[in-house]
Amino acid sequence: MSATNYTPRARYGLIVPSSNRMVEPHASRFTPTDVACHVTRLRMTGPHFMSLDELLPKVTEAAELLADAKCDPIVFHCTANSMSDGLEGEKLIKEAIEKASGRPAATTASATMAAFSHFNASRVVLVSPYPRASHEHELEFLTEAGYEIVGEKNLGLKGSDAYCNMPATDWFNTMLEMKNDKADVYFASCANIQALGALEDMEEALGAPVVTSNQLVIWQGLRMAGIKEPIPGLGKLGA
Repeated sequence: MSATNYTPRARYGLIVPSSNRMVEPHASRFTPTDVACHVTRLRMTGPHFMSLDELLPKVTEAAELLADAKCDPIVFHCTANSMSDGLEGEKLIKEAIEKASGRPAATTASATMAAFSHFNASRVVLVSPYPRASHEHELEFLTEAGYEIVGEKNLGLKGSDAYCNMPATDWFNTMLEMKNDKADVYFASCANIQALGALEDMEEALGAPVVTSNQLVIWQGLRMAGIKEPIPGLGKLGA
């Protein structure tokens, strides 16, 4: 009988909405086998949506829990919440995590901007499953951050069940309908969708980089954890 010790070469932590069903499967699929991803959940979307002032203490506690697991970095992973209060709100979330954990932090919003910067992209097509109000918050955030929106569409799906049940093939068809020769990058926004399953097919059909919330957060988490090699399956961003 032989024993094997397993010590990951890195760990990164994610704070996700409690209703999310897509982050862990995607992280398991695309995180290298010798790297650990740890997840803490918060009730913060849908009927549990709250103001930033109410959210920050919960983020602080979640960050402390992930720090107990030696995660480095820690990412607040909710696209809508990380963008809903603009650049200043995103900064406050990130600062709360860093203060509570003593570790580097990111949010889906900052990871999105890092991905856009990686592609030197300034003109964006945004597609989300959200109702119009949440979608508008993301448009406002990206505009405040200096990006030009050259195409946008919200699908108005009815809650998290509909978000995660929309097949990757439907995301492919939806993104293809948004093809725009002015776009530097296409963004399928939301951490609870299946778009990542069609990402590389979308990039080939659109002839441009495509990013999704889970893809770019996994990429950013790994890069901040010191994992620099290519990440198979994450398209042009993971190359």
